[in-house]
Parts: sequence; structure tokens; C-alpha cells
Amino acid sequence: MAYNKKHVKIDLWSETEKKEKKYSKNRETLKLTIPTLLLFCSICLFFLILLFPFTSPPLTTSLAASSLPRTCDQNFTVYVYDLPKEFNTNLLQNCRHLNIYTDMCPHVANNGLGQPLHGGSGGDSETWFATHQFIAEMIFHARVENHPCRTWEPNTADIFYVPFYGGLYASSVFREQNLTKRDELAVRLVDYMSGQRWWGRSNGRDHFLAFGRTAWDFMRSSDEGSTDFGANILMQVPRVRNMSVLTVERQPWDGDNQFGIPYPSYFHPHTSAEMLTWQDKMRSVERPHLFSFVGGPRKGLEKAAIRDELIRQCAGSSRCELLKCESGGSRCHDPMKVLGVMARSRFCLQAPGDSFTRRSTFDAMLAGCIPVFFSPHTMYTQYMWYLPDDKRSYSVFIDEKNSTLIEQELSRISESEVVQMREAVIAMIPKLTYSHPNSTNYYLLDAVDVALEALAKQAKAQVVYSL
Repeated sequence: MAYNKKHVKIDLWSETEKKEKKYSKNRETLKLTIPTLLLFCSICLFFLILLFPFTSPPLTTSLAASSLPRTCDQNFTVYVYDLPKEFNTNLLQNCRHLNIYTDMCPHVANNGLGQPLHGGSGGDSETWFATHQFIAEMIFHARVENHPCRTWEPNTADIFYVPFYGGLYASSVFREQNLTKRDELAVRLVDYMSGQRWWGRSNGRDHFLAFGRTAWDFMRSSDEGSTDFGANILMQVPRVRNMSVLTVERQPWDGDNQFGIPYPSYFHPHTSAEMLTWQDKMRSVERPHLFSFVGGPRKGLEKAAIRDELIRQCAGSSRCELLKCESGGSRCHDPMKVLGVMARSRFCLQAPGDSFTRRSTFDAMLAGCIPVFFSPHTMYTQYMWYLPDDKRSYSVFIDEKNSTLIEQELSRISESEVVQMREAVIAMIPKLTYSHPNSTNYYLLDAVDVALEALAKQAKAQVVYSL
């Protein structure tokens, strides 16, 4: 396979094996008459009677390997509240208006996985999806509903999941000027939950929410002079502060009850074998570029000012591949183009965007690309449940003040160190991935498993029952 700087071919999925039977043109066709066929069948029947007695073997029931049910191998149980539909599935009926910027109907399909990706390289449409970056709450809900450690007996549960699609609701009312109306559904949820019997067991300390948007969307300030970005007040409500709130970006300074969960990427394997195969691909793929950047400029955002510098440096380097996301452009919305750039790179630059975190970080790590951070809040203060203790084992940190010589900084890292760091990134992929909600023969811990296990451990250590 030939590679060059401009065009690098990468097969993101396994090729479908095609076996063709070839026959010689001169081969004669066997011609059988009816009497010959009858004689042949009679002889076969005679030998079958001799070889096998007229007894039936005992009936046995077996499941194919691909359909083996998952078993609970983790030391916890989780109870899922059956909320009134207004708090989750009824919201989907208005999917065209769940986001002020885009029609969410294609994205809420398949339990939030979105539309299947039909790749030109034999892509598996049951594993790869055009998953929206702010849809984690739906995937989380579907995964927990099918989780092997789910219990239907609340009195035996270690943790309680409240499946409120708060992120989708929040984005649907960003432009609502009436603050009481903007907060209405969130406030109603809190009132409903605090009236439940099992809430009273620990005043909600063993209950949790999971949202696909950032914490900032639920933390509207009461300061009249603050800028209103469309947020509601859900996370400011005292009763919610008793709960654990999982979100794709926590507030680093005032988020003691907030815990970061990964942004969903595009890969949702059904089986462990699919995951292991992908990891092996990312170990062996050629990476001709030292580094890359996928993104566009951000205006008026101080924390994103470094993006202009990254774009300038990448565009000016022969060792960097740039995928610039222009306004209205579609290239950055093509999952395979994005992953292709990252899979051809050793390092992927991860600058803050509209907020500190980026879905791009998880796309890069899925592609086996070592992330380069310029703010500790893009990764290190966010996803503690998912990260190794040694930040340098899987990432590079460059202070914004010293970001003028990125190529030189990355070139100093030895080849052996690059290999070790890449292997650490690839080893993290399963825990950063949301497996398919209907996965069965899947035995690796995924993003949901890690979160549930951490929540249960925390609840067991902290909860004092009042019932």
C-alpha cells in the first residue's frame, strides 16, 4: 500500500471477504439422468441406516456466541426510574426543534446513535453511526436499560438512575426569554423526584442524572449583570446538588457533584472482537504526519483564541495535516474524513472551542492519535474516572504561553516514547467508547460501565440511609 503526504488510504473497517469459485472453461458438465439420481439416493439412504440408529439425540438448547446475554460481573445494582414520558421520550416527538441550530430527528434515531454509516470500504452499518456530539444522555439511557446489573427491585439497588433528557430539553429552549418557562420542566422533575420514596432513603445522594451537554447549560447565574447564554437553573437547585450529575463537561471550580463522561464518537461495537480488531488496526496504520488539527477559528472567545495560532502553525508546516472547519462547510461533519486525518497523525492538537472540552478529543483517541492539550480543563480536570494517573503517559500538555513552537516541541519526543504513548491511548479506547445498547458478546468495560461502577463505589462509601 503506497502512502504520500496528500493522499493516505486507510481502511476504517474490515473488508468483506469475497470467495469466488473458479471453473475451467473446458470442464465438462456432469449430466445425470433421473434413474441415475434415484440409484444414487438409494445407496446413500442405505448407508445412513447402517451408520445411525433410529433414535433421536436428546434435545439441547444453545445460544450462538454472538447472542450470549451479558452477565453482571460488577459489584453493584442500578435501578432505573420509569419517569413520566414528558421527561424523556415525549421530548423526541418534537425532534425537529430540540436544537436551535439543527434538526435532531436523524440524530435521535437508534437510541441516539443516529444514522448508520455506510462506508465505501466495507463499513459495518451496525457498528458505525453518525452520532451527534450532544446526544450521550440517550445512549446512556439505552445502555443502562439493557445493563446486566440493572435491578427491578429498588430496595436492593446501590444507585438510582433518573433518565431525564435534560440536555435535549435545555437546547430546545435556549432562546426562551421567559426564564420561568425555560426552567419549567427541570423544576417539575426535581419536584417529582423529591416526592419519590427511594429519594428519601438518602435525600438523593445515591441518585444520578446523565446529560449529553456541558454543565454550563444547567448553571444559569442569578447575577443580574451576567450574560444569559440560554442556560436553565437545574444544577443550581439545592436538591440536585445532593445528586451526582454526569455531563460531558463539568464546571471545574464549582462542580463537586459533577463528573465528566466521554463525548460519544462514531464507533459502537456489538462484540469485544469488533473492539479488539479496531485497536489492532490503529496499532498498525501508517501515520505519515507528525501532527494535525481539525477545527475552525472561534471569534470573541478568549479561551479559544489559541485556535488561530494552531491553524497558522499547522498550515505553515509540511509535517501537519489541517482540516479547517469553515462556516457552512461539510468536511468536518464527515466522520470518516475526520477520523482519516487523525489516523494519519501521530499527535492531534486539541484546543478549547465553545467551551473547554471537545468531542474531537475522543475522535482522536479512537483513531489512536496522541492528544495535545493547551488547557488542563480540556481533559485532566474533567474525566478522572477514565484517565491514567500519569498524564504524560497518554498525552502532551503545552502551555498556551509556550505554544509558538509546536512542531519543535513534538519533534523532541523520541520514537520509543511515541510508541508507548500511542499504546496507552489505544488501550483507553474501550473505556472511552459507548458500546452498542444491544451488544451481547461484549465483555470489555465501556464508558457506561466505568461510570456506573464509580457511582456505586461512591454511593456505598457516602450514603447514610434514613429509611
